[in-house]
Amino acid sequence: MPEDPKPKHPPAASRLEREESQLWRWALGLLVLLAAAVAALSWEQLSALPYRLGAIPLGLFALAVLFAAYAFGRKREVQGLREILRGFQDRAGAAPSEEQLDQLGQLIVRSQRNFKELIDSMDDVALATSLDGTLRTVNRRVTEILQKSYSDVVGHKLEEFLQGPLIAEEPADLARFLEKRTWSGVVGVELKNSRRRLYYDCVVNAIVKGGDVSGASVLARDITQQRDKERRFTQLFETLQEGVYICAPEGKLLEVNPALVAILGYASKEEVLNLPPEALKVDTSADPALGRMGSQTGRTRTREVRLRKKDGGIAICQDASTGVIEDGRVVRYQGTLVDMTEKRTMERQLRSQEEFRRHLLESFPDLILVLDLKGQFTFVSPRIRELLGNGPETLLGKNVENAENTSPELATLYRTVAAGESSRASCEYGALHQDGSERTMLGIASPLRDADDKPTGVILSVRDVTVEKKLEQQIIQSERLAAMGQMIGGFAHELNNPLTAILGNAQLLEDRETDETARKRLETLNQEARKAAEIVKNLQFFARPPAPGRSLVDVSELVNRTVQMQAYPLRKSNITVDLLPEPALPMVIADSNQLMQVFLNLLLNAEQAIRENREKGTIRVRLGRYPDSVWIVFQDDGPGIAPETLPHIFDPFFTTRRPGRGTGLGLSICKTVLREHGGNIEAASAPGGGAVFTITLPLGVGTAETAAK
Repeated sequence: MPEDPKPKHPPAASRLEREESQLWRWALGLLVLLAAAVAALSWEQLSALPYRLGAIPLGLFALAVLFAAYAFGRKREVQGLREILRGFQDRAGAAPSEEQLDQLGQLIVRSQRNFKELIDSMDDVALATSLDGTLRTVNRRVTEILQKSYSDVVGHKLEEFLQGPLIAEEPADLARFLEKRTWSGVVGVELKNSRRRLYYDCVVNAIVKGGDVSGASVLARDITQQRDKERRFTQLFETLQEGVYICAPEGKLLEVNPALVAILGYASKEEVLNLPPEALKVDTSADPALGRMGSQTGRTRTREVRLRKKDGGIAICQDASTGVIEDGRVVRYQGTLVDMTEKRTMERQLRSQEEFRRHLLESFPDLILVLDLKGQFTFVSPRIRELLGNGPETLLGKNVENAENTSPELATLYRTVAAGESSRASCEYGALHQDGSERTMLGIASPLRDADDKPTGVILSVRDVTVEKKLEQQIIQSERLAAMGQMIGGFAHELNNPLTAILGNAQLLEDRETDETARKRLETLNQEARKAAEIVKNLQFFARPPAPGRSLVDVSELVNRTVQMQAYPLRKSNITVDLLPEPALPMVIADSNQLMQVFLNLLLNAEQAIRENREKGTIRVRLGRYPDSVWIVFQDDGPGIAPETLPHIFDPFFTTRRPGRGTGLGLSICKTVLREHGGNIEAASAPGGGAVFTITLPLGVGTAETAAK
């Protein structure tokens, strides 16, 4: 009898299996896509965290793929078992053949082997243990960590491989585990074969048998490297000299490092974290001191901020902050603060020192010039405007050899010091002011050195010594006049003897002579001899050394003596002196020699003014008194005084004469002498032309006691 063919599966069951297989494929594919999407979406947020958690999305995706592969393999094995069972069902009532039993056993062994290979291929730790800690099974990762074989691990208690007890960071006890039948947390272990502490993120589930917990399965991921990075990051965070902070958008501080606590002057981190955002603000603006209200950008911003410290002081910091974006909006800011307070204080001090240096150089009477080793001017003080009338730009960048308004003497002085021939040298040289006047300059040069004492150039100090040179010439002239006075005194003494003999003999001859013509000649001789004797007497008075202190002086007599002394030069210049003496003038307390010098200077100035403009002229001298003073007026008929010249006529070294014709000191000396006597001198232009000088002197009381004072 032929064997019955195998009954075919109903078409509905076949379609159901195909639909089930397709559903499995769709579910696994959707799982992989979902894992990929989660990894992609969380990549940006996780990469912005302070820890290196960027590997989590990749690990999630890899686990999803492994799970899909494992589930697909298990489905195929289950499908094979289902085929075998279906064969059993088709042969209901018949004993399975040895071939079928062998296939079933091979399938079960292969399924167990595939499961074991899947577990062993995992990088995470997987193990099963009894409640007393005896290891029932472990994956290959456990044996690699313990550096022992599978047989040397299974059946042994876990504590045999540890240096000390397990340290769980989350609360864990056996009673709670038996109740909840699950636990998760981070565990720290120290193996006997390693001194390094390892950290694992564990998930522990209970193994239930007959309704009771008989053991636990453990799946643990090694996070030691992550913890090391966190620890290093924490150390860096805590030891950075710059302040580091994390704050909410409205400025509320969420995390700070010790450096920022020190910058703000607080004692602990908790004090800073408890501060309201307004406590750090210095100004009254709406924006917080840290953070950005209303800002939705995650870009890095660098700015300078002013923060209020605990003691009320101001901390000036350089702030570099970046926004952290979640769900399209900024949820917090993280940044660094570099304390710039000391730097800004130093900058202010430097600016203050620079201002002090600038003001010092501007007020320094000397012109400061700095030249490099190539001979170029690198610095010129503003004093050049007063000394030479031009600005520093006329010399800056120019060479001393060919720069405008320098001299060969100055270039030689620079070369002497730059070549090291002298550490300090000086010279005088002539310079031309912008107004056309010639100036005498004294330059003093010394080497300029850097911090390593290497020469970098030459520094020149230039001083205008025009006044000093004129004073020196005046002193020389005064010494000459003093020597001339001594000579005049000697000549006058020598002339007095023959003049006395001439006067005596002329008088005797005049008395004895009877001839009228001869008597007239002898009278003329007598008059001229007396005139010569008067001139000698005046010369002796002028050449007499000044007496110490002052005495009572007859101003009228003193003016008359001065006019007589200058009578000959005035007659030679065709100048007439119109003098009306006042014999009734009271006495003044004065130095007669100094007053005579004042009167003589005024006569000389009037004479020169007339001679430079005409061939002859007149000097009018008048005297008078006020209730408490006497006055003397000297008036000439020269060109007069220009209005622009009048305010400066008594200034030292001011002169309107041609070079070489005067020092400009005469009127200045007159004013000084009269002020020392309590008097004054004024100048004006006469209405009809000419100059008028008016002298006033206070009256003396006319007593010897007053004169002695």
